[in-house]
Amino acid sequence: MAQSWDHPAPEAGPRVRPNAAGLGRGELGTLLGALGEPAWRGKQLFSGLLRQRWTRWEQFTTLAKALRTRLEGEVDLAWPGIVHSETSSDGSTKHVFELLDGRQVEGVFMPYEDRVTLCLSSQVGCAMGCTFCATGQMGILRNLSAAEIVGQVVVMLNHHAHPLDRPVNLVFMGMGEPLHNFDHLMAAFETLTDAEGLAIPPRRITVSTSGLVSGIDRLGTFARRPRLALSLNGTTDEHRSRIMPVNRVWNLEALASALGRFPLQSGERITLEYVLLKGVTDSLEDGRRLAAYARRFPSKVNLIPFNPHEGSGFEAPDEARISALCGLLSKAAVPVSVRRSRGQDVAGACGQLVRSPRQGS
Repeated sequence: MAQSWDHPAPEAGPRVRPNAAGLGRGELGTLLGALGEPAWRGKQLFSGLLRQRWTRWEQFTTLAKALRTRLEGEVDLAWPGIVHSETSSDGSTKHVFELLDGRQVEGVFMPYEDRVTLCLSSQVGCAMGCTFCATGQMGILRNLSAAEIVGQVVVMLNHHAHPLDRPVNLVFMGMGEPLHNFDHLMAAFETLTDAEGLAIPPRRITVSTSGLVSGIDRLGTFARRPRLALSLNGTTDEHRSRIMPVNRVWNLEALASALGRFPLQSGERITLEYVLLKGVTDSLEDGRRLAAYARRFPSKVNLIPFNPHEGSGFEAPDEARISALCGLLSKAAVPVSVRRSRGQDVAGACGQLVRSPRQGS
């Protein structure tokens, strides 16, 4: 059955026991209230889960021993489990997470000198069907819950013993279309930015969309929100529709209108991600059209040489063409950079994340 891009994908079935891992502060207060405890204890629980990143009830020494014992018996503390990891020669690590229903998603931990960037998944699979993306060939299996999204962050930070006070950047550029899972995405955003927990500044969180205009418009209604990136990848409707089916619903003009009315903060720009496919999206004429498009609203261009994966049928252009396109955009006064995707040798780069659709079924 076809999956609508404007409606949520199927969810996982309900669990018998509540699971505290990854819940927001208010949800934890409600959970404790249902156990007959004062709701304000939810703040203590939230701080232990997100600020201290505790993973066992016995660690919650801020709670009375009797309450810890009761929680041990009645409430799960089950984060997504890392079942496989591969470390790239560039220092990044791709992790495979197993969810409580047996489904699997992937995320990437990318350390830098002054920070760490985590690439997160928002869905098991993806409904968008972009032909250059391995995840798009999976189809959509289900949305991730907000707790499962938050869980990827906590589990990766704990696995790598990331210091509590070191900056963290989050990019929703893993498996799935984030704006197709809007409610859970924004619930996770609220939890991840909560000052009582991880306290990640909103400016350090970026959501990349394939071009869901309805989701872009909805995101613009939030006063606190992540930064926006658009996976553009085509400068004519003919070419973009061929590699990105979503363009048949919201074409380049519809996207430009949505981005033009998107409320930006002072100095903020929309990132236009542009995958360079040899002989498909990398002509100099493409570069000129891309420059004209980028000048229609405050933006910066991120050129991404294609990351190969089995059966794609695409190749990356040579360095001379990449350099020529950079020069063309710079001359047109468009801020431009080239993203040398990390984790390519472990299939952890942009467009390479994929799990078998049969897993968990």
